[in-house]
Amino acid sequence: MTAKTRISTDLAPAPAHTFSQGVRKGPFVQVSGQGPVDPDTNEYLFPGDVAAQTTRTLENVKAIVEASGATFDDVVMLRVYLTKREDFPIMNDAYGAFVEAHTTNGVLPSRTTVFTGLPREEMLVEIDGIAIVE
Repeated sequence: MTAKTRISTDLAPAPAHTFSQGVRKGPFVQVSGQGPVDPDTNEYLFPGDVAAQTTRTLENVKAIVEASGATFDDVVMLRVYLTKREDFPIMNDAYGAFVEAHTTNGVLPSRTTVFTGLPREEMLVEIDGIAIVE
C-alpha cells in the first residue's frame, strides 16, 4: 500500500489552518485551495483585481504541484471558486493565459468554476487541483 505524504514548499503560502498545502498518495496529487497570497509575506495581494489574483493563485498551485514531483502538464483538474459571477470573464482570460503558457503538451486541464463565499473578504478567487504523476 502506498503511503500518503504531505507536500510542502516555501514557494507557496503556508497553510493558515489545519491542512496541508498538498497531499500525494501514489500517483495522485491533491492541491489544497490556494488564494492570491504572497508566499514570502503571507499577505493577500491585488485587492479588487481578479485577473492578478487568478494569476498569483495559479502560481501557488503550480509551486505545490512541482513540489510533489509533478509538472503543470500532470494537472488533470482545476477547480476555480469565485465570489461574483461578473468576475468570470476576467478570471477566464487570466486563467487561460496562465494555463496555456504553462501547458507544454497541448492538453489543458479540465476545470469546474463555482460561485461561492470565500474565507477572506479580500479573496476574489480560490483554486485547487489534482495532478497525476506517472
